[in-house]
Amino acid sequence: MGAVFWLERLGQGGRAVADRYILLVHGPNLNRLGVRKPEVYGQRTLADVVELVRSTALPFGFDVIDRQSNHEGDLIDFLQQYGPGAHGIIINPGAFGHYSYALRDCLEDIDRPTVEVHISNVHRREPFRHQLVLSDVVTGQIVGLGLEGYRLATLALCQPKP
Repeated sequence: MGAVFWLERLGQGGRAVADRYILLVHGPNLNRLGVRKPEVYGQRTLADVVELVRSTALPFGFDVIDRQSNHEGDLIDFLQQYGPGAHGIIINPGAFGHYSYALRDCLEDIDRPTVEVHISNVHRREPFRHQLVLSDVVTGQIVGLGLEGYRLATLALCQPKP
């Protein structure tokens, strides 16, 4: 269920209720979860991730607008359109997390609470994966916990702050 379906279902003429949704953003190759390198990323699919985040956010009164793209500009357009009204953002940028300064600048500009998630522990993988260029503009990062990282990111964004 992507952004267009969500907004149509909302029934408010395409206007999201500010601050009552979480953006769930996935970068390149994450549409292949469950198929691509299951020994690294596991056998669960992107649909499983979306359902996990949605079911975790729902009891707190939040809906989830999800988007996956293999194209950097598509993700930036999506974030610029829906990010400013979001309660928070969960992003697994995939490879973009290692080099996309455009995505970094977009998140800095939107300035919403953001948790970067990586299914695998990127710091225990190839050296080129060790640098995460979003680090200084995200609220937090969760790496290496598999899909549990998404649940924890959702809780971090949805639970009331003391």
